[in-house]
Amino acid sequence: MPARPRTDALHDRLFNALHAHALIYNTCWEDPAIDRQVLDIGADDELLVIASAGCNVLDYALAGPARIHAVDLNPRQIALNELKLAGIRALDYEDFFAVFGKGRHARFGALYHHQLRAQLSPFARAYWDHHGAVFEAREDSLGGLYFHGLAGKVARGFHVYLRCRPRLRAAVDDLLAAPTLAEQRAIFDERIAPVLWRRELAWLMSRQFTLALLGVPTPQRHEVEAQHVGGVAAFVREAIEHVFRELPFASNYFWRVYLTGSYTPACCPAYLEPGNFARLRAGLVDRIELHTTSVTRFLRERGADISRFVLLDHMDWMAGAWPEALGEEWQAILDCARDGARVIFRSAHATPAYLDAVRVDGGRTALAERLTYHPDLSRALQPHDRVQTYAGFHVADVVA
Repeated sequence: MPARPRTDALHDRLFNALHAHALIYNTCWEDPAIDRQVLDIGADDELLVIASAGCNVLDYALAGPARIHAVDLNPRQIALNELKLAGIRALDYEDFFAVFGKGRHARFGALYHHQLRAQLSPFARAYWDHHGAVFEAREDSLGGLYFHGLAGKVARGFHVYLRCRPRLRAAVDDLLAAPTLAEQRAIFDERIAPVLWRRELAWLMSRQFTLALLGVPTPQRHEVEAQHVGGVAAFVREAIEHVFRELPFASNYFWRVYLTGSYTPACCPAYLEPGNFARLRAGLVDRIELHTTSVTRFLRERGADISRFVLLDHMDWMAGAWPEALGEEWQAILDCARDGARVIFRSAHATPAYLDAVRVDGGRTALAERLTYHPDLSRALQPHDRVQTYAGFHVADVVA
């Protein structure tokens, strides 16, 4: 028994060492089309969103809320958000799509110094002064934004793997171009699945180092293992088979960018579409405020009146490492939520047990008494999620 905690401690140190000075997410892996169906964003809504890579922050802005507060403890994630906002304000559409659609632009250095840099905060300026060259990678190289950052390193490793296996690479390319779901499924079943699920890939996907690069800490790994007999590898296989066999790739920009290193004009996040870029530039982008801080600190300092909360999966992280802080965060959420405010979050577990232990109102009330969950709605939407990296999608309304 004592060996397990020591192993977890080593994994935690590895995770913290990797994440202490790195950009983690170069793109968002939460489907905003699912979010939009349950958030029902209106003109009077004020949102608090974990910023991540900013793709979904911009997607929600297109719904026209009064204000979006994008919060992230990692200043590098905020730096990426700042660069996107600066690009919307200063670049023409073609240049913007090259930078954030293709993830590379041969003249990025000039664009950055003449049109973007002055708009950035001191931290973001220093970060992109040092890392901006990633955008100037050659078209045929394993470079660019979408091979940058920790998650980008995993994508780059998979591309190297595909280069060593040209028949698998050709099958993946054909799957991406398949005009129908039936053809897509046939390509996966006949040409990809028989060679993809080899022992070495399952081993690699189960390593804590790989999971740490993807932003999966030890507590979240335990959540996956608790509900999948085959552990992480089995969960990954189940998710990939659902995505590749049951969901059409024509609009699946999440996996396309991971498999190819870039988006296309026909398959990209909403903010990269010409009409939406124009709407953001015309004023919607100015409704976004960026904050390098925690959710709890932001709410306590601002006393914000929030009607929609998008919390991603960070509570999985907190539950194992900082359970007291998780209770403090929920108290801050309840204190700053409007009547009937809606909260959405994701988890590696379909029913995360750690929430049962959270108490609020000075310990007098169980968190479940202050929330009305909508499990039927969550279960109905989960199969349509184009990412499938989370077992649980949760929707709850705040009870006064």
